[in-house]
Amino acid sequence: MHGVIDMTIKKIYLDNAATTPVDANVLKAMMPYFSEKYGNASSLHSFGREAKKALTESRETIAKFLCVKPNEVIFASSGTEANNLAIKGFAFANRKKGRHIITSKIEHDCVLEACKWLEKQGFEVTYINADKYGLVNPKDIEKNIRNDTILVSVMHANNEIGTIEPIEDIGRICKNHGICFHTDAVQTFGKIPINTKYIDMLSASSHKIYGPKGVGLLMKKDNIKIEPLLHGGGHESGLRSSTENIAGIVGFARAVEIAKKGMKKEASQQIKMRDRLIKNILKIENSFLNGHPKKRLPNNINVGFKFIEGEALVLRLDDEGIAASTGSACSSASLEPSHVLLAIGLKHEEAHGSLRLSLGRQNTEKDIDYVIEVLPRIVKELRSISPFKKKFDFVATRGFEHEKH
Repeated sequence: MHGVIDMTIKKIYLDNAATTPVDANVLKAMMPYFSEKYGNASSLHSFGREAKKALTESRETIAKFLCVKPNEVIFASSGTEANNLAIKGFAFANRKKGRHIITSKIEHDCVLEACKWLEKQGFEVTYINADKYGLVNPKDIEKNIRNDTILVSVMHANNEIGTIEPIEDIGRICKNHGICFHTDAVQTFGKIPINTKYIDMLSASSHKIYGPKGVGLLMKKDNIKIEPLLHGGGHESGLRSSTENIAGIVGFARAVEIAKKGMKKEASQQIKMRDRLIKNILKIENSFLNGHPKKRLPNNINVGFKFIEGEALVLRLDDEGIAASTGSACSSASLEPSHVLLAIGLKHEEAHGSLRLSLGRQNTEKDIDYVIEVLPRIVKELRSISPFKKKFDFVATRGFEHEKH
């Protein structure tokens, strides 16, 4: 029965692109700031100064990881807020210079929706196509730059299909044209190296790297001017008013320290498991890989299966103790096919048959063995009752009969 947890079933979490479990060492670092060191960082007394010290040290830790100055790190509540602050904040602060923005068709919903909202405010947005692998061509960015272009926003890696974008090339083009470049690095921050030399603004999120939910950041270079979305007490250098979530920020910084130390080894282990899983899944008849075969996140597997619904597949996997998704967790309640899969050329029915498996620190080779054992059986079961498969078989049979005549 869906929704009822059977403790006897093996539990494997393969939805780490949606969120990750909080690391035990992160939780340990956070705990004092809930009960003992609970001061407001804006207060002058010792409790406030203690909180301010933790805030400053956390900012320095993350700034060092990104190779930027501490004042260039702005804490927010999420990657979504950071993306909105970057795009809307920059657009309104620089609208006298121009009202044209460039982004891609495969961005996260929060970027696309922010751009659509800006269009209602009188801005123009160009949405660049991606190729069949989900790669954005830097030349397409350059071709669409106009005299009134002020901002380019292209994600570092896609949250659904895992394709890693050529952001250094895009950033270099933007720099040569004097245009601000923002990247949504929510899926890559703490997982693969990021060169911030050509990046003017970058968004990241804590809960994607074994930190707590409710904390994100916007890295904004000193020379970039933005308008705040939230007005109030002037926190975060006047760019994000709200009492800082000290426990969350301390946890975020600790998660960054852990990620920095183990990033290379972790990526290597995940690539090995990822490739083995992809190789075995593609042995299933009428299956295909979504995203780039090589230029992809170490932990991302996105595959499509013809003649079945992805939602049914996710629910059946859950019955077997495997947590997976069909795409972005932020839009999983929608019955619409993934805009990313449609943008790379998949038909509606192909997009509906997608499955995303995203590996985490806790996953082992035994987990991969279990998925390889269970998945083919589930796909076979679902196809046996699929109206899509029956329709295909009927059409194929009729075609064969016509050939015989």
